[in-house]
Amino acid sequence: MKLKKKLPLYIVILLGMAGGVALGFAAVQTGHETVVTHWVKPWGTIFIRLLRLIAIPLVVVSLINGITNLDNVKHLSRLGLRTLWLYLITTVAAIFIGLTVVNLIQPGNVFPREKTEVFRNRYEQSVAQRETDAQALQQQGPLDAVVNLVPENVLQAASDNTAMMQLILLSIAFGVAMVAVGSTICAPIKQLINALNDVILKLVQYIMRFAPLGVFALMADLVVSFAGDADLILALGYYALTVILGLSIILFIAYPLIVKFLSHTPLKAFLHAVFPVQLLAVTSCSSAACLPLNIAQMQRLGLPNNVISFVLPTGTTINMNGTSCYHAIATVFVAQVMGIDLSLAQMLSIVLLTTVSSIGTPGIPSGGMAVLMLVLVSVGIPAEGIALIIAMDRPLDMLITAVNVSGDAMAACVVSTKEPQTVEPQA
Repeated sequence: MKLKKKLPLYIVILLGMAGGVALGFAAVQTGHETVVTHWVKPWGTIFIRLLRLIAIPLVVVSLINGITNLDNVKHLSRLGLRTLWLYLITTVAAIFIGLTVVNLIQPGNVFPREKTEVFRNRYEQSVAQRETDAQALQQQGPLDAVVNLVPENVLQAASDNTAMMQLILLSIAFGVAMVAVGSTICAPIKQLINALNDVILKLVQYIMRFAPLGVFALMADLVVSFAGDADLILALGYYALTVILGLSIILFIAYPLIVKFLSHTPLKAFLHAVFPVQLLAVTSCSSAACLPLNIAQMQRLGLPNNVISFVLPTGTTINMNGTSCYHAIATVFVAQVMGIDLSLAQMLSIVLLTTVSSIGTPGIPSGGMAVLMLVLVSVGIPAEGIALIIAMDRPLDMLITAVNVSGDAMAACVVSTKEPQTVEPQA
């Protein structure tokens, strides 16, 4: 028992991952896949549901708490502008990295053309659903995206994890109003918000004790689910390696360089703090599910609470560097497979569309597939082309989510450079 308490969280999660992989392969080899599906997978589902359950109250309370901790509205606007500019610049940079990698490697040119129809038929139902979603997005008016940011019913928005952007804007507005009214009048509300914040963070700690078991179950189910698709994964391996290369450049080169030269956070401390978050991202494929742990780890770094409470929840829906890079690579890959030559203007359209569409992409597993369909159709690529990459979406989403949540943590470190630290970084 004492040994278990001494193990860092990321070590316990890593052990859970390894155990889940081992169980998954053992189940496939012995023909006991149903045992994993019926008796192991539900524990992973419970873990994800717990994280989603706490995500909305965590976002709302932490945002309001962070904003009301600011001295005045001017301070808030300065913090918000720094955060949004950083998110915009890194998103565009991630897209250019993706376009550069995919055009240099050109994975679509070695893709076996005879498999195109096989994949299209196999995922016909999924393609039809994504195409319907994309058409709905495409038929929206120029200001519909702005209209959709305003919820008709607060309770309805609070019950939908995909409506996170609405709640973020509502929480920001509420927090700004509290700052504008003044601390004297709002003191009772502020005390309530502080108490709720402490209670929710305590709930997060309880949920994270369940993380190793949840990760174990999720990894076992993932191995069992894709065991029968070995040929499919092998055929798309070249494409997958291209995506992994682009994401790795962001995760292992760009982020460390930004933290080292643009923040006051020691690089070693940052890498140590963000590693457990990355492990959870790999298994959950959900930025929203990683938010509680990301907040806790950034607090361990000693970053200011007002920055953490604003930057991380906002980044869950706005800062999608991994998703943006992936969409750029996937779009060009599908075009290469189908023999479509994209012009420079179309490439620039991909940059613009991917940047805009990445804002508000749901922080849930495969949440960007409908958005990707929209990007494909907008640059003249047949919607059916998404069938080529649906099979690889879930495995790649593991690394994509790790890049997304790491980008949120990186942004918190950079934005914190002009803010006083709350405590010294913990080992």
